[in-house]
Amino acid sequence: VQLQASGGGLVQAGDSLRLSCAASGRTLRTYTVGWFRQAPGKEREFVAAIRWNGNRNYADSVKGRSTISRDNAKNTVYLQMNSLKPEDTAVYYCAADSQIILSSIPNSRLWGSWGQGTQVTVSS
Repeated sequence: VQLQASGGGLVQAGDSLRLSCAASGRTLRTYTVGWFRQAPGKEREFVAAIRWNGNRNYADSVKGRSTISRDNAKNTVYLQMNSLKPEDTAVYYCAADSQIILSSIPNSRLWGSWGQGTQVTVSS
């Protein structure tokens, strides 16, 4: 499956953004899709994931401020981020995998397909 992430931008603290991860080549219906982010000088970290059955997982750093959702008709997964903070600044990547198990979701090395990333910059 090929993934295309979009929706990033430059915003102020407290603003909202909706990131999109559009898939081609395969339907995302049977995939777990996740969002990760990587700030300069830091490792890629897990943000959120939505499983094929609709179950969701969030990192503590974004829990309560973010919602991951999927539109199977559009073959797209969204990450709505609210109350953005400067520490949310990073390149955001989407990933997909049809075999990943729940305990492996936070491990970026275990995901099979990746999009190219979209930059999110939050100014204070």
